Amino acid sequence: TQYPPDGDIYFVTVSEPKQSMLGWLLGRDEPAVQWLTREDKYGFRTPEQNRTASLQQMNTSEQVAQYVALSRVGLDAQLVPGKVLIQDMVCLVANAAGTECTDWAPSDEVLDPGDTIVSVEGTPVANVDELGTVLSGLVAGDVVQMHIDRPGRGELDVEVTLTSSPDDPTRTIVGFYPFDTSQVKLPFDLRIDTGAIGGPSAGLAFTLTLIDELTPGELTGGESVAVTGTIGLDGSVGPIGGLPQKASAVQQAGVDVFVVPTAQGEANIEAAREAAPGLEIVPVATLDEALAALERVGGDPLP
Repeated sequence: TQYPPDGDIYFVTVSEPKQSMLGWLLGRDEPAVQWLTREDKYGFRTPEQNRTASLQQMNTSEQVAQYVALSRVGLDAQLVPGKVLIQDMVCLVANAAGTECTDWAPSDEVLDPGDTIVSVEGTPVANVDELGTVLSGLVAGDVVQMHIDRPGRGELDVEVTLTSSPDDPTRTIVGFYPFDTSQVKLPFDLRIDTGAIGGPSAGLAFTLTLIDELTPGELTGGESVAVTGTIGLDGSVGPIGGLPQKASAVQQAGVDVFVVPTAQGEANIEAAREAAPGLEIVPVATLDEALAALERVGGDPLP
């Protein structure tokens, strides 16, 4: 750390433990409690696939935060493409309500969210661009050999039938949406230790913490501030899940100021205020707005 700060910037996470009938009886009227079905929690993924996705989202938020923070303070940082990691499979046809997929891409039969595509037809693919190059010239219906790495199973060889994009029938696709696995190249070693916590919601907190440690002065004025929100490459701050629950956690931790995304919407932000009465909740839409908000609560401006 070049300029160790006196204040703390907290990021916030919430858990989704299995509940009992007693837990439901005690918590059913609490504004900070939200009940989830198994489908709400996992969607169409397995718990293991969800865990892989959550950890990748955290890794991506770390990489983007490093890039945005260093760029903001005038240091050199570059983003380079990362591995081909499957986030979700492509739905070709959904029901009328758009709530259920009735026809998945053929690749769904052999590929799963969380799989990493290592090679195609014996050719290694280090990123999505290289995958596109290997598949160029192929058409829907062609079958290709893929070597993949699956969490919990290890490396596998599968045959994948290509298909046409539901948005552009002239474009041939494998039939999945990739994670953003870009990695940042920095002029020095930097490591963010988040333990086993996953998800993308700490992006803004990471960005502000790095800026605070790389510049003189105190972004928080030497006090403790909680922050949540994703961070985009352009400095935009995106919405997160569980805002009322996180607001309650911030208040219970004794922190007085909570910076949150404007993109949550007025209703969700109001629900957070109801869950944590007396907590100062400050909505921001961009990194610059977040920096200005910290200055208003007593922090130093950037040099």
